[in-house]
Amino acid sequence: MFFVFDIESIPDFKFIRSLLENPAEDDDDLLIQASEELARNSSGFLPPMYHQMVSWVGLWISNTGEPKQKLSWTGADEKQGLLSLIDALQTYKDFGLIHHNGRGFDLPLILYRAMKHHLQLPHRLNKYEIRYRFSKENIDLIDEFSNYGASSWPKLNHVSSLVGIPVKQTGHGNEVLKMFRENELEKIERYCYEDVVGTYLVWLHYRYTIGEMDSALFENLKTRAMQKLKDIQDL
Repeated sequence: MFFVFDIESIPDFKFIRSLLENPAEDDDDLLIQASEELARNSSGFLPPMYHQMVSWVGLWISNTGEPKQKLSWTGADEKQGLLSLIDALQTYKDFGLIHHNGRGFDLPLILYRAMKHHLQLPHRLNKYEIRYRFSKENIDLIDEFSNYGASSWPKLNHVSSLVGIPVKQTGHGNEVLKMFRENELEKIERYCYEDVVGTYLVWLHYRYTIGEMDSALFENLKTRAMQKLKDIQDL
């Protein structure tokens, strides 16, 4: 079994303020300050250590690619969200992971936040099959498409557009904080779910292209997933 997943997060303002000598009072100004002092950039986006999770969506699929179960959580109680994710990841013993830049952001975030809340993650996440960068049981599409950094890292929406998959219709990552401030939790989860289905669809195209899936199964799974993506976007 494989777990196709994505996480949405917002900055952990309380933690960030505790690290800065003279933190700005305004949250938006604080992000600029933290970006310069903690991340050494001016983009306003911070590394995973400085984020808190507000949503996750996962889709269990069989080894042949057939979807089995969707699980999710969205809310302000991050500890509860982590507990629900830990519980979900204990559904199967020897599962694999599929994601887009999960190694660079989502998985480190899970580790940091579990440490913060004194929670123990499933042992599977620390197994060689998952930790090893070139593992075929922990598939980061960024690595697969860039040949592990030999080429440039593609954005999910760009690869999706290349193969005719319409994603980012319900929002963008830089809008999650605004949604959270306005208590639009269902919208955050829908956006997260859209990314998961988009990731799944890109993975289907990739697996078919490299000859690991026959055309009949690919067309069947793609058609079903495209309909699910449309359903999410039409809500």
